[in-house]
Amino acid sequence: MRHIVQPGPPPPERIQWVEAHGRAFSFTVEAGLPLLEAVRRGFAEAGFAGGVANFEGAALGPFAYVMPALSKTGENAAFYSETFRPAGITRIETAAMTFGLRDRAPFFHCHALWREAEGRRGGGHILPDETIVAEPFTARAVGLDGAIFVAEPDPETNFKLFGPVPSPGDGARDRETRLFALRLRPNQDLAGALEGFCRDRGLREARLHGGVGSIIGARFEDGHIVEPFATEMLLRAGNIGPGPDGAVAATLDAALVDYTGGLAEGRLTRGDNPILMTMEIVLEAI
Repeated sequence: MRHIVQPGPPPPERIQWVEAHGRAFSFTVEAGLPLLEAVRRGFAEAGFAGGVANFEGAALGPFAYVMPALSKTGENAAFYSETFRPAGITRIETAAMTFGLRDRAPFFHCHALWREAEGRRGGGHILPDETIVAEPFTARAVGLDGAIFVAEPDPETNFKLFGPVPSPGDGARDRETRLFALRLRPNQDLAGALEGFCRDRGLREARLHGGVGSIIGARFEDGHIVEPFATEMLLRAGNIGPGPDGAVAATLDAALVDYTGGLAEGRLTRGDNPILMTMEIVLEAI
């Protein structure tokens, strides 16, 4: 399996996780606000400090983003590009977001594919404070009670990355919904890691929510291959359930941009899509 050497030592625990509760909900993202503040308000009105979200059809402008890029210093296995600010209104085709805390303040990690005002399709990492909501839109979210994603220094990758940590819950809300907040570490197959996590906990079926991170190139079930190793990826949909042989199997529909600007979408091949830097997901036990 493809493998990228990271600058720091890999910790033995390859999945950072916290069991929690919570619920799914939808909210209207208000126009005229920075995207970060609009998302914060949506989660807060539902009674949550963090969670994950997915959305389509958003109109954003001004809009700012970065793409994956090669590292110029060797301090990281890959890095970010310069900041791009396309003119006019950018319309999101598909996006996944992790919402939590960085430096004790609300923050999000969001990857998306979009179409810019002049018609160009693009993809990458949306910058929270420099992106404004141009028109109201609806986001689908899952709020966490008992866990929150917090950006902390990660010695393995030499980045500050979101990972789930325990958080005080209200002890009563939606306790019938069992959730797991996950951060998957580098150089393990995405589907395989999720399947192993579920097997270890006796989970036969689960839904996946959010899904923001990166994989080393990509291999899709339709035979399409992405060779450039540095990507920014999002899950469009995902679930865990019995495969053809009855064993636990992950079905993962993804979209990504690679460091050359190439876009790709489709169902990922199980067993052949290792994580580059990180993958943030909320798993809902069914």
